[in-house]
Amino acid sequence: MPAVKDAAATIAVKDAMATIAVRDMNAARKFYEGTVGLKLVDDMMPEAVTLKSGSSKVLVYRSQYAGTNKATAATWAVGGDLEKIVRELKAKGVSFKHYDMPGVIRKGDIHVGGGPDAAWFKDPDGNILALVSG
Repeated sequence: MPAVKDAAATIAVKDAMATIAVRDMNAARKFYEGTVGLKLVDDMMPEAVTLKSGSSKVLVYRSQYAGTNKATAATWAVGGDLEKIVRELKAKGVSFKHYDMPGVIRKGDIHVGGGPDAAWFKDPDGNILALVSG
């Protein structure tokens, strides 16, 4: 019988997946594929889709609890492309959220100071998404 690996050690070498609840799968697909630019990996419509984001995946699934998370659901580290991406998403109709945080100022829609620069926006269901320069 093969040796059983320690579960924590096994999990530690596996990729994690962002999991985002939505109410309207058609609107979510339009947003995540069309506006954000993620690529479809697995179509399990009408209940879910898996999308590719870099070397990661994002599972978008239908749930009655969509949009109830008051914290950031997914973050993309975009490095020096932050300003460019914010401009491009804004041109596609995405509105960015502004937060008051100690030691942080805003340059347009980008929060600066206290760590990597960051910008937050919401999907059609109100899920909070972030872009960071780090």
